[in-house]
Amino acid sequence: MTSLHTVAEQVGTNRILVGGKFHHPFGRPELSLEDEFVWRKKLVQKALAILEQPVDNPTVFFAEGAGV
Repeated sequence: MTSLHTVAEQVGTNRILVGGKFHHPFGRPELSLEDEFVWRKKLVQKALAILEQPVDNPTVFFAEGAGV
């Protein structure tokens, strides 16, 4: 998980999940605490689902509300 997916692609990471903005790849401080908790839970669920997907080369996935 990263906010710098181009760097992850350059080093050959197979599965890249783009999260929040640069300063908060694992959070969205503009949301309320409750909404951010829901967002983080969805982020973890998406990350786990991505691990089950077969990939042949670096593949970028975007979280809802990703910083890119």
